[in-house]
Amino acid sequence: MTHPCLRCGACCATYRVAFHWLETDAAGGITPAALTEHLDPHRVAMHGTNAYEPRCKSLVGEVGVAAHCGVYEVRPSPCHDLKPAWEDGTPSPQCDKARLRHGMQPLSPADFL
Repeated sequence: MTHPCLRCGACCATYRVAFHWLETDAAGGITPAALTEHLDPHRVAMHGTNAYEPRCKSLVGEVGVAAHCGVYEVRPSPCHDLKPAWEDGTPSPQCDKARLRHGMQPLSPADFL
């Protein structure tokens, strides 16, 4: 089974990924500061996500076809926190909303069999 996220990428092209700057490598965190833009004195956002039509610059591939995070191992907390629907047996309204926005059906428990 190929994980559904490796065909999707909808969340990376739907939401602003804002987080505290202390998560960046410039402050001892893991997310490269070079991949972020300043929002306010406390927060940064992943490049490309603070736009009217967000798309994280770290997203590789075509949404809904074959897409993945190019910095998966060093992604920030909002990316860790957004779980695919039904991966752990629970729904994810954020995942459903992102998929619908890009013309895909929400995931179901069957996607993880």
